[in-house]
Amino acid sequence: MHGEFTTLGIKIAPSTVWEILKQAGHEPAPERVSTTWADFLRSPADALPACDFIETITVNGRRQYTLAIIEHTGRRIRVLGITAHPTASWVVQAVKNLVMDVEQAGCRARYLIRDRDAKFPALIDEILSEAGIQTVLTGIRMPRMNAIMERWVQSCRRELLDRCLIWNERHLRHALREYERFYNRHRAHQALGQAAPLRTVPDPITDPEQIIDLNIRRRDRLGGILHEYSHPA
Repeated sequence: MHGEFTTLGIKIAPSTVWEILKQAGHEPAPERVSTTWADFLRSPADALPACDFIETITVNGRRQYTLAIIEHTGRRIRVLGITAHPTASWVVQAVKNLVMDVEQAGCRARYLIRDRDAKFPALIDEILSEAGIQTVLTGIRMPRMNAIMERWVQSCRRELLDRCLIWNERHLRHALREYERFYNRHRAHQALGQAAPLRTVPDPITDPEQIIDLNIRRRDRLGGILHEYSHPA
């Protein structure tokens, strides 16, 4: 809520939001705990990406696997691909596409964090190494070592996948494309000072008359599962 107010240029203290929610009987969200591993992840590299698979079961009972990558510094998420059969060749091609995108963007990523999922073939480490990117493996059953990626997976499930029925792969692609755009361009991030990866925080509204007479419009995405609030153009 505090993030949405900030996005609209309305300056309000987080404690005020907390008081409003408390009076309404809503408990605060669980606190995010930082660790020494998270401190390590704040490396001097311009971009420190991490990747992971997220599994989804569609209405027809088929399992779909989504490979996504997130940048630690800017929190930008990219969905690299969706498939029902995450074969070694499919994963290798997705990583090759990623390397080409990194080179074209002039990114200076030095590490890529991933878990020890068997869906990742050993060949991808060689591909990344040739591009100057070292693979960092997390410990066994230690999701905290890939905390930022795991947090995105939880956000994606809580805000999207657990709130709608995914019919098939095509529907999943559409839903994740919309969520990727929403996450990168609108959704407020506490770690970014309520900015979004591809959106800065607007200047706060200082005119009292504008605060009193606000005209806020809501744009619904995916049938109302996602909401975007903005001032009229």
